[in-house]
Amino acid sequence: MSVHLQPRHPAVSSHVIQRIETWPVDIPITDPFVVATGARVTAQNLFMRVILQDGTQGIGEAAPFPEVGGEDRSSCLAAAKRLASALIGQSAGDYEDLADRLTEQAPLFPAARCGLETAILDAYCRSQGIPLWQLLGQADVRERETDITIPICDLEKTVALSRGWYAQGFRLFKMKVGTDVEEDIRRLQGVHDALPGISFIGDGNQGFSREDCIRFAGGVKQFGGRLVLLEQPVVRDDLEGLQAIRHLTGIPVAADESVRSLGDARRVVEMQAADYINIKIMKTDVIEAQRIAAFTRTAGLRLMVGGMLETRIAMGCSFSLVLGLGDFDVLDLDTPLLLSTDPISGGYRYQGPRLQPWQDPGLDMQIAGPADCLIIQ
Repeated sequence: MSVHLQPRHPAVSSHVIQRIETWPVDIPITDPFVVATGARVTAQNLFMRVILQDGTQGIGEAAPFPEVGGEDRSSCLAAAKRLASALIGQSAGDYEDLADRLTEQAPLFPAARCGLETAILDAYCRSQGIPLWQLLGQADVRERETDITIPICDLEKTVALSRGWYAQGFRLFKMKVGTDVEEDIRRLQGVHDALPGISFIGDGNQGFSREDCIRFAGGVKQFGGRLVLLEQPVVRDDLEGLQAIRHLTGIPVAADESVRSLGDARRVVEMQAADYINIKIMKTDVIEAQRIAAFTRTAGLRLMVGGMLETRIAMGCSFSLVLGLGDFDVLDLDTPLLLSTDPISGGYRYQGPRLQPWQDPGLDMQIAGPADCLIIQ
């Protein structure tokens, strides 16, 4: 299913992309981000800026995560440089066609494409004087609530982190699991016993076998924990395993790493392998994410939205999808809260677990670029 987003106004010369800038940014994470497939202590991302002929600027972010998308920052930067050269002289109003061309040119670099697409969309919306979510449909513009992610760590640290987030109002805890079933169960029970009125998402990041996942789900049920979702418990190609887990545990399953394209989403639906599809712009790019979301709703599955280790730039683009398209049931838009600093001004804001929409054009965010950024013009 192809969904075409039409520009609100015909292309004009002022929409022509005149210059693109990109530069690396390193932001320490407050606590090591440990998942079943690896660990990070720093978000190693790229910021991007697109400048139109009339001087309008838009910003974007690439947050490569090798275990999910296959890109590291150096390969992402090389791809972004190559792709940016082909964008000079093109109209930002043709954002959907440009996205398709970027996919054809660099199919294995979704984070690089995502950063450029976000900056193009932001610039175009600023030139039109509309928020990005308005371009995407303005279907459900309201405050929304996110979960909070707890990385794999020892029991004491797990409970301490959870207490801190609980005090700020968080009640849905996305627990990274998948390396040690019994320890995972103990960690969830420790949080369950310490904090009343909470729910869990168990995010295996492909770390479980189907048997271990079933044992994990049974252990959480046994101590009375409320496990509302199992996210990508097994390796991405094991759709039969996802199907078995959702039927044998009775707990909804979300496909994350299993869906990197619209074709992947179709296979998940054909196999009845999941109840949710997790939309992440870094693994698909922005326009493909929009198409996957539309297909998911048509197919009768539910929508989750998440991200990699992103600042509020990329997360604001994902929040735009939520506000513009509607029908997202689970929001996992918390990674800016896990970073030690916020280099962005403007845009959406957090109030505890609640994300506050914005009304100004584009993403309504500003960043300061370094003097030595890569310039393509």
